[in-house]
Amino acid sequence: MTEKLLHIALRIYDAQKELSAPDAELLQEAKAALSKSYSPYSKFEVGAAVRLVNGAVLSGANQENAAYPMCLCAEQVTLATAASLHPGVAIESIAITVRSQLKTITEPASPCGACRQVLCETESRHQHSIRVILQGETGQIFTLERAGDLMPLSFDGSFLE
Repeated sequence: MTEKLLHIALRIYDAQKELSAPDAELLQEAKAALSKSYSPYSKFEVGAAVRLVNGAVLSGANQENAAYPMCLCAEQVTLATAASLHPGVAIESIAITVRSQLKTITEPASPCGACRQVLCETESRHQHSIRVILQGETGQIFTLERAGDLMPLSFDGSFLE
């Protein structure tokens, strides 16, 4: 038997003012995107914003449907928008924030498994790490230097070659 330890570097900030100016600005864009959320069923709003390596900033929000499997996550909406409007341009960073109409979310909510997979695929496709910034409605902010740290044993295209 062999044992392998997996390590990730998670930075935790107590306030937005501790972030670099670009990270703070991107998080503000994600918070502004919360107003674009269509979440009448869960009442759980998710906003995401990306900064591309060309400097463009784009945002999106979750879009629910009464048939739940057809819902679109904010992360996927935003990544698809970036790929459509700026094909071939790598993503530098993504900020994700959440808000509930039922209670105050005071800790970062990590992307769902499907969004983690899409983030990993996007990193792989562009051969460029995506910095991840996470915050709840209030509270601490988590950052990771690459989306792959959210899913260390991810499935990628190399398995299909």
